[in-house]
Amino acid sequence: MASELTSQVLNALAQSDGPILSTEAFPSVPFITIKSALDRLASREMVLYKTIERDQALLTEEAQGIAQYGSHEAKVFEAVRKAVEGLKVSDLPGIVGKESAKVGQGKALAGKWIKLDREKNILRTNMDSIVDTIREQLEIIERTNSHPDAKVISDLKKRKLLKTQKVITFEVSKGPKYAMELVKEETDLTAEMLASGAWRTAVLKPYNFKSKGASTPSGALHPLNKVRHEFRQIFFEMGFEEMPTNRFVETGFWNFDALFVPQQHPARDLQDTFYISDPPTADKPRGDHTAKINDPELDYKQYWNNIKEVHESGKFGSIGYRYTWKAAEALRLVLRTHTTSTSTYMLHKLAANPRPARYFSIDRVFRNETVDATHLAEFHQVEGVIADFGLTLGGLIGFMEVFFAKMGIRNLRFKPAYNPYTEPSMEIFSFHEGLDKWVEIGNSGMFRPEMLEPMGLPKDMRVYGWGLSLERPTMIKYGVNNIRELLGHKVDLNFVENNAAVRLEKD
Repeated sequence: MASELTSQVLNALAQSDGPILSTEAFPSVPFITIKSALDRLASREMVLYKTIERDQALLTEEAQGIAQYGSHEAKVFEAVRKAVEGLKVSDLPGIVGKESAKVGQGKALAGKWIKLDREKNILRTNMDSIVDTIREQLEIIERTNSHPDAKVISDLKKRKLLKTQKVITFEVSKGPKYAMELVKEETDLTAEMLASGAWRTAVLKPYNFKSKGASTPSGALHPLNKVRHEFRQIFFEMGFEEMPTNRFVETGFWNFDALFVPQQHPARDLQDTFYISDPPTADKPRGDHTAKINDPELDYKQYWNNIKEVHESGKFGSIGYRYTWKAAEALRLVLRTHTTSTSTYMLHKLAANPRPARYFSIDRVFRNETVDATHLAEFHQVEGVIADFGLTLGGLIGFMEVFFAKMGIRNLRFKPAYNPYTEPSMEIFSFHEGLDKWVEIGNSGMFRPEMLEPMGLPKDMRVYGWGLSLERPTMIKYGVNNIRELLGHKVDLNFVENNAAVRLEKD
């Protein structure tokens, strides 16, 4: 079809004194076919063409009826005019139909074509004749698919009498090598052509260096994984060790109790935490089966008892929460609400050989949240922990400024906050130029002695901890407004495949 069409295009140009429009010269030819024929001719410089896009107005089914039989208000006027003594409002739907009566009566009254006798509830005409402007406008649009007055198009669209669609037309003109016949071009130089000498007169098809190669199907990293990779590189550059985060299910002991979160804290309620039903509980803390042979043994029994005492009556200089601590509550299984449970486990292992250490983790956590544009029941937490001697709050603030500067985030503010397991605690804010306001970007603090000393860590060892979500910086970098478009079953695979790797602004 495309090869036949090339001859038709050349003939149409020969018969025309100037450019031709594809929609007028070939109205029934599909877009793909005409485009293929024009590309073939343009590659040989036989024609030149440019693309013209315009909006075309089409009548809806209701508008087609108006163009044929008249507008709703015209029908109402005609019915009232024929009723010499006036027409009862209740009789109008039976004459013109319910839809015409509903729409047309109001329009006719507004246009003062008719008037209403409110005492008798009777409609009477206000004039002898009318001009059905709506019908005339629709008749013009039906013939030309447009109207010279843009306001008419806008008004009719508001009344849902029109719909618009984009129409692509090609304006075609003769090229510098225009000819009536399409010369066959050879695509290969063969041995036979060389032997016979036919290559001297053959027309060889030129190479198209602008053509795109066939797309190669391949896998693609999710945007969250791309941003996660950048965060990992920042942590590794700063001397951090990655923590194992393969335990999505934790006991209440590691997730809450070891962090000095009381058992009656609201975070442990069903409306905030997902609890496991089968099995509902686990054993008490014990040695890790992945531990290496030379790793020192840890006294989990003593750790368990220390946590119990620090909650119930206080220990290590603390007065505790002074309530009856229940072992059954500590052994309940939950979907971890934060990766700080892993940080606690790693710090407990560090107590066997106390030394400066830097740990980080980036993995999934779960909260019983109401899902909306900014919240999910599962998301990713970025967490960092620094253990050393002589750490101070000023040092934490300074480190946060260096850490976030690695991501291109500067101009920070710190606000005092409360966390059960850190004191002092700070929320971290940064000024968002796009939103023109300060937004929270993370949380931080120094772990409490009630959390650290039951592990066996020295009294003079201090630990920084901070965290932020992975989703928020990813949404900012990729311009995503709804978190459900980033993570979950509503993610568009084209969004995953087509977005380039992110590069955070680094100092």
